[in-house]
Amino acid sequence: MANRRVRLRCAVAFSAALAAGGAPLPVAHAAGAYPSKPIRIIVNASPGGAPDILSRALGQKMTESTGQPIVIDARPGGGGVIAGEIAARALPDGYTVVMTGASMFGALPVTRKRLPFDPFKDFAPITLVADAANIVVVPPSLAVKNVAGLIELARTTPVLFASAGMLTPAHLGGELLNALAGLKMTHVAYKGAGPALVDLISGQVQVFITSPVSAAPHLQSGRLRALATTGTTRTAAHADLPTVAETVPGYEITQWWGLAVPAATPVAIRARLHEETAKALRAPELRARFASQGAAAGGGSPQQLAEFMQAELARTRKIVQMAGIPIEQ
Repeated sequence: MANRRVRLRCAVAFSAALAAGGAPLPVAHAAGAYPSKPIRIIVNASPGGAPDILSRALGQKMTESTGQPIVIDARPGGGGVIAGEIAARALPDGYTVVMTGASMFGALPVTRKRLPFDPFKDFAPITLVADAANIVVVPPSLAVKNVAGLIELARTTPVLFASAGMLTPAHLGGELLNALAGLKMTHVAYKGAGPALVDLISGQVQVFITSPVSAAPHLQSGRLRALATTGTTRTAAHADLPTVAETVPGYEITQWWGLAVPAATPVAIRARLHEETAKALRAPELRARFASQGAAAGGGSPQQLAEFMQAELARTRKIVQMAGIPIEQ
C-alpha cells in the first residue's frame, strides 16, 4: 500500500508538470523513503543569531520525528547572497534547505539589480517558520532609558548602530530610524547577530535593532537593556515595552524566517518536507519556546508562504524608499 501511494504521488507530480507546459519535475525513486540521511539547513547567520537559534530548535523536533539529523550550516555575509547562492546551486533532492528571510526575499531583490540567483524563481517555498517584531537594545552603560533618550543622544553625540549585515532588517531598521527621526547614526555591519551582540555588550557600538530571539538571553542576564519593540502594537512577550512608533510615528520593522528548497526539488519530497516541518512547528513545547523569545511559530502551507513573501517584498520596497537606501545600478 505504501508503494502504491508513492507511485500515485509521483504520477500526480508528473501530470501537474506536463499540464503546466514544462518538463516534468525529477521525482526521485527514493522519495517514499525520504528522509533517509541528514538534512542540511543553510542559515544566513553566525551562531547566536535568530535564524541559527530557530533552526536548531526546529531541527531538534524534526530529528525526533524523522530519526535523521538536521545539520545547521552557517553561511553568513552578503545580506543573504552567500547562503542563497549555495542553496540555489545545491542538488534538488530535499537534503539541502535554506532558512530564508526578509533579506533574501525582500531587501536583496529590491536593492540589487544583479544577484547570482533569483529568489522567486530558483526556490520553492516550504513553510513560514516564525515571525516577530524586532527589539531595540542598548548596553546598560548607555545613559538612555527610552527611544526619546536615544534620539536626543544621537542628535548631540556620534552613535553607532549595529546590524547583522548589509540589508538585513537591523540595517533597514536603523536607517529607517535615521530617516524618520532626522538622525545620522552610523551603520556598522557584522556577519550575523552573534558578533554584533558581543560588540554591543562591550560598548563598541551603542544600539542594535535585532530580533527578540537573539537578544533574549542577554536581556535576561542583564547584559543588555531593551528600549522598545518595532511592530505597530506592543507584543505579549514584552508587554511592558512601548513601540518605537509611540515616539516616532510611522516606524515599523519586523522580521520573519521561512524554509525553501531549490525549485527543481520533486513535488513529493517538498510535500514530505512540509509535513515534517509543519508537524514540528505545531508542537506545543516548540510554540511555547518561540513565544517566550518573542516570536510566533508558523507552519502554514507553501502557497501561504509564497503570498507572504510577495507582500513582504512590497513592504520592504517602501521601507527602502523611506530610509533612502541606495539601489545598486
